[in-house]
Amino acid sequence: MRTANLKALLLVPMLVLLMAMTKPLVDPEPLLVPAGLSDKAVAKAVLVGVLQRGWVITRQDPGYMEATLHLRSHMARIGINYDTQHVKVRYLDSENLDYEMKQGVAHIHRNYFNWVNNVVLDINVQLQAAAVDLATG
Repeated sequence: MRTANLKALLLVPMLVLLMAMTKPLVDPEPLLVPAGLSDKAVAKAVLVGVLQRGWVITRQDPGYMEATLHLRSHMARIGINYDTQHVKVRYLDSENLDYEMKQGVAHIHRNYFNWVNNVVLDINVQLQAAAVDLATG
């Protein structure tokens, strides 16, 4: 009886930790594209920002890209819509990232957010660099 109580006491913190590993899935806010950049310049900024983080472009159409990240046993796939006004990154699919619906809200492993936010930051850096090149060019 004493062993069962001890196991139960040890199990509760483990469950709490596991539940904290996922967060509600919210796509990043769209990036504003600096004025004057062409579709081609925006596409290049998106492409460079994605590739330098180790993501692979798995689909590329005018105004849209899909990128996939394979990290150890994990996979994340995002869709990126872009034009001369905005760049919008959204979740498409994943494997081994604890994706699940909880009370109608999608949840995913918290590491997904780090990976996607890094891509968004890198795309933004590339957009700003393209704007500087345009202004000084």
